[in-house]
Amino acid sequence: MQKTNSNIVQLALDFPHRPSLGKEDFLIANCNKEAVTLIEQWPNWSYFALCIYGPSGCGKSHLANVFAANYAKITNHPYRIPFIRAEQLNIDKAHKMAESGNCIVVEDLEKIKDEEALFHLYNMFRDVGGNILFTSQEAPARLQLKLPDLRSRLKIVPTAEIKAPDDDLLSALLVKLFMDRQIVPSPEIINYMVANMQRSFSFARQLVQEIDNISLACKRAISIPLIKEALASLEIEPLQRSLF
Repeated sequence: MQKTNSNIVQLALDFPHRPSLGKEDFLIANCNKEAVTLIEQWPNWSYFALCIYGPSGCGKSHLANVFAANYAKITNHPYRIPFIRAEQLNIDKAHKMAESGNCIVVEDLEKIKDEEALFHLYNMFRDVGGNILFTSQEAPARLQLKLPDLRSRLKIVPTAEIKAPDDDLLSALLVKLFMDRQIVPSPEIINYMVANMQRSFSFARQLVQEIDNISLACKRAISIPLIKEALASLEIEPLQRSLF
């Protein structure tokens, strides 16, 4: 595992149990190092906006919280900077966001509904020298936007992709997910899971949740046979499980 000079240790997702969104809880690896570096470069960004994109559960919201904390620390800002989900944005909210300060986070950019509102929000923050951090599952240039002016503006926003985890990061992530549930897994458990699971952040989250559910429901210790049951359960009902 790697560390940066700022001591970010690294990654977390949106956990249902004791979510840890602090700087020291983020797991850094090659797949997300570029995103972490760009987040830490604020206020010396090359452009007023930045977009972090990657699959569900990869740590985008966690990095957004790290960014918000860094902003507050550097500027001595007494309040948390505004966060808004793109699908909730409208013209009125865009103006309120612009009036609330010069730094905001817009999450889930791929779900934008009111493109005109986003266009105005973008222009307002650019014109006053503010900053916007976007998060998205897709790169802005790949979004199917109808408004040409918005497409052209988002295409020039610098981006950093968070890619699929390697073995080391996946192992560390699984340990983190278990620890957030006050479970200390053995190395054998982690090694078996890494060797047999789908290699994604979101599946890691689902698998740990399913393992914990089975363990609690059946009052059984976590073991390789129990993990096999959890894997089988997730493969039988992938659509239903993906909703949680």
